[in-house]
Amino acid sequence: MARKSFWRVGHAPTLLSSFLYFDISFMIWNLLGALGVFVAEQFALTPAEKGLMVAIPVLGGALLRIPMGLLADRWGGKRAGLLGMAVTAMPLVWGWRFADQMTDVYALGFLLGVGGASFAVALPLASRWYPKEYQGLAMGIAGAGNSGTVLATLFGPRLAEMYGWNAVFGLALVPLVVVFLLFAWLARECPTAVKPISLREYRAVLQRKEAWLFCFFYSLSFGGFVGLTGYLGIFFFDEYGISKVTAGDFVTAVVFAGSFIRPIGGYIADRIGGMRLLSLLFAAGTLLLACIGTLPSLFVLFGLMVALFLCFGAANGALFQVVPTWFPKEVGLLTGIIGAAGGLGGFLLPNVLGVMKQWTGSSAYGFWMLVFVFMAAVMAARRLQGTTVAVESFSQKAAE
Repeated sequence: MARKSFWRVGHAPTLLSSFLYFDISFMIWNLLGALGVFVAEQFALTPAEKGLMVAIPVLGGALLRIPMGLLADRWGGKRAGLLGMAVTAMPLVWGWRFADQMTDVYALGFLLGVGGASFAVALPLASRWYPKEYQGLAMGIAGAGNSGTVLATLFGPRLAEMYGWNAVFGLALVPLVVVFLLFAWLARECPTAVKPISLREYRAVLQRKEAWLFCFFYSLSFGGFVGLTGYLGIFFFDEYGISKVTAGDFVTAVVFAGSFIRPIGGYIADRIGGMRLLSLLFAAGTLLLACIGTLPSLFVLFGLMVALFLCFGAANGALFQVVPTWFPKEVGLLTGIIGAAGGLGGFLLPNVLGVMKQWTGSSAYGFWMLVFVFMAAVMAARRLQGTTVAVESFSQKAAE
């Protein structure tokens, strides 16, 4: 019954096209991480340089999400998405035809961030078609487009071994063109979408502590997802001595788990509350990171990583069940701001892991540092959970 209701109230073609746009954009955004082992070997990079290389696309995505969110609010999500995909083709051509030194890799890596900025367009475009009770599921389905990372890690290393890593960027143009055409055909703006509001009102939003706490949470859940996705191939290859393709397969399995649980996280959040679910997931993440820091055997670590990415994915879905409830008129901009925070978290994480590995000679210390950060997130989420209950009670009384 609930399933039929969901498909009746929204616009499935827009939801599908938002998913596809997000999916192909994430695939392209994560290409450099998927090819990182090949690039690092060619240019003989240090551990810190490896971390920086895979982090730069994440930084680009973080910095571009706010302007993309503004563009989506003021110009429309469909047109913003089409522009984003057109611009995304530029670094692909650069990487395919012209990237022959590390300065090129760093520069095109930053431009790949346009794909990461798709987050601020795809989610609001889909979300505005659905009422409050289906926000978690709708945002989760559209947000499951981060599964595009699976395509990058599964096919990227194999294609790089056959044709070289430069050619992989050129091959990525093919699915990008296909999705561009489908998005132009299927996506529609919601006729009841909220009109843009002034920058003064946006400043008022940023004065609310909840906005900053959501940024902090997402810098860990989404930042952990994209940051570790880019770094794990290098980590598995360097730490456990497996082949480049096998390392990519391990990353693919881990990312697959984290990507496709996102709608489930949104679904559960619709029923038990997003903040309650977040506090539980951050607590589980704290324990898992502590275990990962012991650097157990390869297959034990793989299982721990799968569980950690399940927490990341479910937390991503849960958080964006909460956002439209607290900020219904500013979904586009706040999605961009929170997404930028997630990107910054994803930029810092591989840099921290790479620098700590270079300083100490061990990967363990970087993971143990994250344990304390996640403990802080648990405490903050539990405190905000109490506030959420109070706000919901107040809203119900006002409605009565």
